[in-house]
Amino acid sequence: MGDYSKALEFYEQAHKIKEKALPSNHPELAISYGNIGQVYSDMGNYSKALEFYEKSHKIKEKALSPNHLNLAGSHLNFAACYERMGNYAAALKSLQSAFQIQQQAFQEDNRAFASTYSWLGRVYRSLKDYSKALDNFKKCLAIVQETLPERHPNQAITYSNIGDVHRLMGNYEKAPAFHQKALTIQENIQCNPLECATTYINLGETYREM
Repeated sequence: MGDYSKALEFYEQAHKIKEKALPSNHPELAISYGNIGQVYSDMGNYSKALEFYEKSHKIKEKALSPNHLNLAGSHLNFAACYERMGNYAAALKSLQSAFQIQQQAFQEDNRAFASTYSWLGRVYRSLKDYSKALDNFKKCLAIVQETLPERHPNQAITYSNIGDVHRLMGNYEKAPAFHQKALTIQENIQCNPLECATTYINLGETYREM
């Protein structure tokens, strides 16, 4: 656990100095606003985090090209806050904006897309749009299998996510197999034990609902 109040104090002191020394649209101020926003996010104050992320983003929009990856980073920050606030529609909109920029910067099989597809899948699942959730988790899995070592923890998480969506769709004949694939990986590598516990829970819920 970090000392967020101290971090915030020093980031704000640095920002005050920058404000006096730099033009109002200088990129350094965007970084400064982003740092403050990140601390508020770490503190769980997502509305305040969004306020500073937005200030950072407005400067970036003026200083950078429309398809610059730093703008995608801003949209991902927005998405993280909105998701944690339970505003899944807003989170989806921000993720889609980030994805559009990433499409201009990366090839289709770039590992960055795996994270975005997984995140899109998670948000679609929260919105109960299970077919789109499944589609995005499958796209994530294809990239993970192509770009990461066999039996990577991210592959296990993706299998578990796919299994969970099948459960939510009532596809009880398909869900257990994906959870078992996840467990096979998680039980044979060093991974976060809570991820393994989540897979067992998902598997248990599947059999309970069958």
